Amino acid sequence: MIVYNMKCGEGHAFEAWFASSAEYEEKAAEHALACPECGDTRVAKGLSAPRVNGSAKAPAPAIGPCGMACGSSGGMCGLDG
Repeated sequence: MIVYNMKCGEGHAFEAWFASSAEYEEKAAEHALACPECGDTRVAKGLSAPRVNGSAKAPAPAIGPCGMACGSSGGMCGLDG
């Protein structure tokens, strides 16, 4: 699925979801897109930033008995039991 930021001729901004960019092009050529607020079919695709999953964090490295991240010295901590 692709989401595009859209704007109608009256200035209303909205998002529209499409299965592909080809689907968007097809609907735009047919004037089959309409503003959900006012029904205007004079809509244009606006700028869209790519979605970045900023909420996912890399897991913190495990800390060994030496106080260093496990595996940080080739897996040889020296204090492993």
